[in-house]
Amino acid sequence: MSGAPLVSVIIPNYNYSRTLGLSIRSALEQDYPDKEIIVVDDCSTDDSLATARAISGITVLSTPANGGSAVARNLGVEHASGEILMFLDSDVALAQGAITEAVEQLLADPELGAVCGMYEPEPLIRDSLVEEARCLQAYYWRYDSEGSVSFLISAICAMRAEIFHEIGGFNPQLRQTEEVDFGERLSQRYEIRLTNRMRGAHDDDHELFALIRKMFVRGRLRVPLYAQRKRHAEGFETMARSWAALLGLVAVLLLCAPLLLGPLGWLLPAAAFTAVVLCDLGMYAFVARRKGLLFLPAFFGVLLVFNVTVATAVLFGTAHWLVSPRFRRLYERETEPEESRDVPSARDGSIGGTGGVVMP
Repeated sequence: MSGAPLVSVIIPNYNYSRTLGLSIRSALEQDYPDKEIIVVDDCSTDDSLATARAISGITVLSTPANGGSAVARNLGVEHASGEILMFLDSDVALAQGAITEAVEQLLADPELGAVCGMYEPEPLIRDSLVEEARCLQAYYWRYDSEGSVSFLISAICAMRAEIFHEIGGFNPQLRQTEEVDFGERLSQRYEIRLTNRMRGAHDDDHELFALIRKMFVRGRLRVPLYAQRKRHAEGFETMARSWAALLGLVAVLLLCAPLLLGPLGWLLPAAAFTAVVLCDLGMYAFVARRKGLLFLPAFFGVLLVFNVTVATAVLFGTAHWLVSPRFRRLYERETEPEESRDVPSARDGSIGGTGGVVMP
């Protein structure tokens, strides 16, 4: 690629020594020539730092205190020299060509604020059926949502550095939904594009309780965001999938119906479970084609737990939102980020371009 811009690949990490080396090497081995790799360790308690420092050709930074992914990513940006920033989670290994694809899409479209990649349908390291089911769900939801989305998928994403500073960086006060908050701000000015041409294998949580805990926290924190934006998001968080979560909870509660109504009472939970499947029928058809019909009952069981968790989280989040003004203001910034006042928009033409394409 002639005159290719420098790409800074920023890998935030906290206690992922198991996959950190795979993630770093996947970035180093990309066929894109002009790149720098910056690993930012967020005070890990495992041997992540030793793992990173054992690999040559990269920059390794440490946060002064554990502050979350937003703090780690922002620190990486402070030390980055690239015209394009690429964020890669330390539990993701990039497929070959991902950086090249990101650069080509960003340079071809001045309206493109960020390009996000997808997970492979199979986990990076297969540890359990739960992890396998989660990866299949994550892949299909993203594949089904290819195109413009409302929220940033920060595990694999790239953007021009000037746009990152214009938007104001990741909110360091947020530990769980910083990428959603950033994407919400970014999508108000630019397109966020999800593409199947950027891929990476993800080592997701393999323990059910860990996934439940993570989904509950994230589901609860979605409430003030959706209350603020007053509309559904573009992407895989669809209305139908919201109904699937709610109906999953209803179906579980209706399992007690036979105690009150006799054998006919089984029709109620059966109808609710059927509705859950119909709300995301394409996903179940995809899993059946890929893994076979015998895998479907286990997959449905895992997804049912996920749906019940999300629905319960939203109920708790709604209650919290009703009683807590601070929670309602979770995604509000007291002042406009200094960067967005000082840095001209990449869209308004005040940043130089060539042949109609805005160049970083």
